[in-house]
Amino acid sequence: MRFKFHKYQGTGNDFIIIDNRAKNFNLNQLQIINLCNRRFGIGADGLMLLEKHKDFDFLMKYFNSDGKESTMCGNGGRCLVRYAYSLNITNKEIQFMAIDGKHKAKVNDNNTISLQMNDVSEINIVNTNFFLNTGSPHYVTFREDINNLDVFNRGREIRYSAEFEPDGTNVNFVEIQNGKIYVRTYERGVENETLSCGTGVTASAICASLYSKSDKNSYDILTKGGNLNVSFKKVDKNNFKDIWLTGPADFVFEGEIEI
Repeated sequence: MRFKFHKYQGTGNDFIIIDNRAKNFNLNQLQIINLCNRRFGIGADGLMLLEKHKDFDFLMKYFNSDGKESTMCGNGGRCLVRYAYSLNITNKEIQFMAIDGKHKAKVNDNNTISLQMNDVSEINIVNTNFFLNTGSPHYVTFREDINNLDVFNRGREIRYSAEFEPDGTNVNFVEIQNGKIYVRTYERGVENETLSCGTGVTASAICASLYSKSDKNSYDILTKGGNLNVSFKKVDKNNFKDIWLTGPADFVFEGEIEI
């Protein structure tokens, strides 16, 4: 089977996108793994299918590079919005359905995409650190000098620890720098550090508010792949609403491949 694909990236978090509105594709796990392979395939952190939805602009189906359908991907959602807008199937105000429910999004005039994340109403403390779900599960720990941290091995250790069995968790290492936060993330399903993680920086911004005991409702975030912003309304220490993730989402290239 030969088909067309598009490649997008959001602050270095990169994705293969396939237009599946005609329901022509039913990729299996091994095919997705091969497509995401950076040496023998296209190469990506994940793969997304754009599909029709009777009540929304589109349906987002997301698969990690391990070939398994996954929980919500914030940067992926922003990239899929950019792709859908390029197809002229949406206007600048968008609503779509994902695995964790409906999302609003905006195509901004400054070439960024804003994505509304689900409300957060439960934040747990695990080993003095934070654990919450922002569409995907995230463990958030605050450190100093995270540039010199072994994110792969320490993140993998936490991801597979007994506290998070059987499904595991994403792991975020966060450093506060002059009012901004620097985030490095080990992503479950990719099984490595990624250059950026949308649901991870969202979780990190919420936890920074709690960790710093701050009334800030907007955080600029630094990742290895670029800059993002997370804003929210803090109702109380376990209740955050109107959460928006904003940043670039860029077309990289398109092509055809045979599988």
